[in-house]
This record gives sequence, C-alpha cells and structure tokens, in this order.
Amino acid sequence: MEIKVVIGSITEIRADAIIIGFFEGTEHLDGDTAALDKALGGAISGLISQGEIKGKLNEITVIHSLGKLVAGRVVVTGLGKPAELSRDKICGAVAETCRLLRQKGAASLATVAQGAGINDIVLEASAQAVTEGALLGLYNFRRHMTKEADYGEIKELTLVAAGQDERQRLESGCRRGRVLAEATNLARDMANEPANYMTPGIMAERARELAADCGLEYRVLGRAEMQELGMGALLGVAQGSREPPQLIVLHYRGRDSAEVDLALVGKGITFDSGGISIKPSEKMGEMKGDMSGGAAVLAAMSAISQFKPKINVIAVVPATENLPDGSALKPGDVVTAMGGKTIEIVSTDAEGRLILADALGYAIKLGAKGIVDVATLTGACRIALGDLCSGAFGNRQELLDRVLKAAAEAGELMWQLPMYEQYKEQNKSDVADIKNSGGRYGGAITAAQFLAEFVGDTPWVHLDIAGTFLSDKERGCLVKGATGVPVRTLVNLVLSLAEGVKPSP
Repeated sequence: MEIKVVIGSITEIRADAIIIGFFEGTEHLDGDTAALDKALGGAISGLISQGEIKGKLNEITVIHSLGKLVAGRVVVTGLGKPAELSRDKICGAVAETCRLLRQKGAASLATVAQGAGINDIVLEASAQAVTEGALLGLYNFRRHMTKEADYGEIKELTLVAAGQDERQRLESGCRRGRVLAEATNLARDMANEPANYMTPGIMAERARELAADCGLEYRVLGRAEMQELGMGALLGVAQGSREPPQLIVLHYRGRDSAEVDLALVGKGITFDSGGISIKPSEKMGEMKGDMSGGAAVLAAMSAISQFKPKINVIAVVPATENLPDGSALKPGDVVTAMGGKTIEIVSTDAEGRLILADALGYAIKLGAKGIVDVATLTGACRIALGDLCSGAFGNRQELLDRVLKAAAEAGELMWQLPMYEQYKEQNKSDVADIKNSGGRYGGAITAAQFLAEFVGDTPWVHLDIAGTFLSDKERGCLVKGATGVPVRTLVNLVLSLAEGVKPSP
C-alpha cells in the first residue's frame, strides 16, 4: 500500500472514502469534521442528533457523499472517550475501518491526524498509529491459496496536512509506523507458513536473505559446531527430526565497538509435536507457529537496521523440529547443556526451554551485556493471562521496566509475573542438576526459573508469548492467524536503550 502525506483540505481530497474520527460525548463539531458536515449538508450532525453516531470506540458509520464531495464516502469512526484515547486505540480503530472499507470495494482512502493533541498524542504519534493500523489491520496471508480473494486490496492511504511543517511531522510518523508494521507483518508471514515451508533450513535461509537486504552480519551454526560447543540440550531436541538443526545468528553493529549491548533470543521450533510426550492431535497444526519467538527477533532486527540506532544488537535463534522418531529424546534421558549443566528430561514436550538454554549460553559466550528472550513457552502462561497479554519475567527490575514501557508504547500488552526463589524447588532433579519441567502448577514461572539457570548474573528478561502469538479472530490491529507479537516492543526497547549507550573510549 502506498502511504503519502499531502497539504490541502480534507473536503477536496479525491479518494474512495474519507475517514474522520469522532469522540464519544462530543456536542459541537469543529475543524475537519465540521467542514465535512457542512459539505454533506449536515449529514454527520443529523446522524449524531438521531443517535446513530455515538462515537463509541470502533463504531463505524458510512455516509455516501452523493456528489457533494470529490470523495465517494465519508466514514465516521468512533474513538471512544477523549480521556481514554491512546495510540493503540487509534491504531485499532483505523484497522477496523480499513477492513470494512476493503469489503466495500474501496481502493483509496484519505484521513487526517486522528486524535492529535489529545492526551499528549503528537502529530508524529498519530501518523504512526494510523499507518500501523492500516498496514497491520489489512494484513492477510494468501501465499498457498489459488482461489481469488473475495475483495480487492486498498492501494493508497493519504494523510492530509494543513501546512508544510505538519506535513513533515506526519511523514516522519508514517515512516516509523511503516517500518514497525512491515517488520511485524514479516514475523506474521514466517509464523503463518506451514511447517513444510518453514523448516529449520528454510528459516535459516530467510534469515540469510534478511541479513543481505538489511546489511546485517549473518552466521549459522550446524550440528558439528553445536557438538563442539557442547550444546547437548539443543541437539537432544533435534534427535527426532530428519531436518538438521540450525543456530541462526544475526549481528547489527550500530557503534564502533566489539561489545554486544543486547541479545535478542527467540525460540525457533518450526514444528512441535511434543516428541515422545506427544500432544493431542486437536489443534496440533497450530504448532507450526512454535517458532514465533524466533520470527519476532529476526523481524525486529530488520526494523532495527532501518532505524540505525547507535547500539550493538545480536539475534540468536535456535531452530529445530520436535518430532517422535525412534532416536528422539525420551522421558528420563539426561542431556548436558552448553556450560556443563545436566538436565533430566521429564517431558519431551518441554523442549523450548532446552533449546533456549543453549541459545542463552551462546549469547553469553558472545559477551551479551543484556538478554531478552521470546518464546511460545508454556500453556500455563496462556491459562494465567489468556490470549490478550504476554507474560514477562526477569532477574533485573530495571531491564524489565524498560521492556514493559516499550510494550506499553507499542500497544502490546504484557504483565510481570513473580520469580520467587521458592519456585526453584519444583525444578530439582534426583538424577541431574535440574529437570526440564517443574510440573503443572506455576508452570510459566518454573519454566522461567529453568531459563534463569543459564543466564547467571547477566541482566535478562523472558517473554512468554504462548497465549499471544496467535489470534483466532480479527480484533483491532490483529487479524486471524499469527500476531507478530512482540516485534514492536523489541524495536522500541532497542531504540530506548540506544539513547543510554555510552560510546567506546
């Protein structure tokens, strides 16, 4: 979709539809809304007085201009109560409106800076929210469909500015919104692919292509190199698959230093059957998305490379399948992770923490001064927080707070869960240093405590996206399928951390 900013009057813009925001409780029309109402002969104010337009969040009213405007339709989108407005609500309202207009055959849209000036939402933030809403809300994945789509695509979105200064500010917001939305949609593309089209090898190849396009350093470690490094946990999970495991590493250098300021580690199980501890067959197909954490960190690196922050960041993605072959790991087996810690396998379906153990160890070997890992790790987290909110854990409150702030700015809901020492008791093994499952109760926390064993004193945050990596319906910026969570959070985090990174002497 082409997104552009022009200087002019919204009443004179040529488009299939004009989108205008309206707040709940508004008594008097002003600005662009009043101008459109006048051009339409009072149609907007008439519908307000009749109670058809109330301004409730995501309420959408379509008014045909019938030749009174150059544009064919005016769409009044509810933004809710002004005191409750946020960039995320603007994003969601625009997404809902764009989807409706796509169904109605619109190919070109126009709008203004929605919500600008309300709750400290500046012009740049408004334009960013509008851009993200359009690009995220209209996303679809049709690569393997041969049937033509029921609706055409919206090809153009125009934001109308009052003058040159406003135009420049809106363009800046649009650029940021586009980078973040396209990175999120890249993660969605990868996670939506069927497992036979997203094997560990294909995932590594996608990463190589991304690195070439974005100017990132690329490396992939194969089975032999993993053996040399003692990655017995990752190799153990890979035993049951005929697909060779891959440890994917991307490196963004934003400053002249060999230091690694932050490592982003993402779980890359390209299909998870549960292994010998096999999952129920119902909805097992969704486990093609068990590499969503890996997809998120790779996609985040593409956005980071475009923003060019002065910080050094690596992405580490352990990629493999988890299948029940005759040579697969068995409950009761013991494996040795990188660094020498031994792990008793209680359940082969607790495989994500195994591959992350070695990936975290590798990030530390590369000298990462901070780590954020992202994983569809536990059903327990989904039970605790549902499908709206990701779980956040960590060993440094300062870094956790930075992550939570970055998530709030992105509109990606996260909630911190406890990491009390007493939970470690559930991970104790009678035959090894630790076991890979602490049981049903507190499962998201004991899984996080397992990972904590492999980061030592390095500042670290773990994001469990088991409940949020997939959506079963359209909701605001989300569409059915992979969500791309938490790409925007990771990018926001890196940009904020870059502001505090000191240059090398």
